[in-house]
Amino acid sequence: MGTLGGAGLAAAAGGARTPGMEGERPASPARSSGLPAGGADGESPGGGAPFPGSSGSSAPLQGEVLDLDEDEDDLEVFSKDASLMDMNSFSPMMPTSPLSMINQIKFEDEPDLKDLFITVDEPESHVTTIETFITYRIITKTSRGEFDSSEFEVRRRYQDFLWLKGKLEETHPTLIIPPLPEKFIVKGMVERFNDDFIETRRKALQKFLNRIADHPTLTFNEDFKVFLTAQASELSSHKKQGPGLLSRMGQTVRAVASSMRGVKNRPEEFMEMNNFIEIFSQKINLIDKISQRIYKEEREYLDEMKEYGPIYILWSAPEEDLVDTLKDVASCIDKCCKATEKRMSGLSEALLPVVHEYVLYSEILMGVMKRRDQIQAELDSRVEALTYKKADTDLLTEEIGKLEDKVECANNALKADWERWKQNMQNDIKSAFTDMAEENIHYYEQCLATWESFLTSQTDLHLEEDSEDKP
Repeated sequence: MGTLGGAGLAAAAGGARTPGMEGERPASPARSSGLPAGGADGESPGGGAPFPGSSGSSAPLQGEVLDLDEDEDDLEVFSKDASLMDMNSFSPMMPTSPLSMINQIKFEDEPDLKDLFITVDEPESHVTTIETFITYRIITKTSRGEFDSSEFEVRRRYQDFLWLKGKLEETHPTLIIPPLPEKFIVKGMVERFNDDFIETRRKALQKFLNRIADHPTLTFNEDFKVFLTAQASELSSHKKQGPGLLSRMGQTVRAVASSMRGVKNRPEEFMEMNNFIEIFSQKINLIDKISQRIYKEEREYLDEMKEYGPIYILWSAPEEDLVDTLKDVASCIDKCCKATEKRMSGLSEALLPVVHEYVLYSEILMGVMKRRDQIQAELDSRVEALTYKKADTDLLTEEIGKLEDKVECANNALKADWERWKQNMQNDIKSAFTDMAEENIHYYEQCLATWESFLTSQTDLHLEEDSEDKP
């Protein structure tokens, strides 16, 4: 049963491939100032990037999202014509300084060039009278001039990662912040601090930091720099410098009020983007469920197969004439068990985390769209107030001008980051399914060769016996 399940998802992988996709070529922001090029609030990493569909493309997004059957029992989940959304290259705003332009050209000519390397390792348990928690060592190596040293080592707990994510969302409300792993629950794990849970979280936290480091805007965020370099006491002091409770409550009330009013005239490109997110969320959640189910079935299949080897060994004891044959069968089963374990390891380490990360990304994207709509709703309310002259006209006119700039910056930031996210998404999912398909092919070839070798040896043995029996 598990073998068939693996084949079904391998078939799904074939439909997930998008022909003609190239690897991402990240762009280098302005290095001379240490800050990314952008508009107000530093939100726009590429204000001039085109949005797909705005220049003549009007194909329905439904056909471009992961094309799955609605029936979860059907493991042939992809249509043969399915594809992820065709992508336009990410076109960041060109830096203005000559040095920055040289750096950008150099970066594009050498796509593997990096100046910030982050490693998360050595989880350590801490038990106090109040709580039990895990901290992780974070080692940062960099050649950037804005850092005081080339190497830093700090320890951080999960709450510190939550703080960083919150600060990034606050500073860049319409950029797509990478997701963090869930706080307590990882599917299939009951104990909060067992080794598998901690290792899964460590890998996810490292991916979170490296995605930020590779982002053309987020990588230069000041809170990110403090997170990587400040010792515990310094980080605690830095956290207290944020807006007070009353200020945060006021922002929350305004955000809720804006969301209740809604957006009257959301631009068409963002309507399409919102539709894409809704459909993508449904499909990636379905893939996640199917992947988890296949992994469970493979585990049951492996456990059952492991019982057969010892049975054949025991069976060989009273069967003197079949002892060699039965032991060879047990050996073949053992080899297939090892091959299955290797394949399952690839499934749990390569495919499942990627799929689940994009489940979390779908939730992040919904939050980004809400924050964009809140900014526009605030502008709409001011325009409406000016129309009915509900307040001082000059003051409203000034506020409207500022809000129009803020909405434009937010829109440009989201459109540019949207293109970058789509390219990452397509590359990640394509790579994960391709690797799994290749692993499945190797697995079946290995098992087939094992049993073919056994059958060949048995055939040769019988031929020898037959020749000896003949006079």
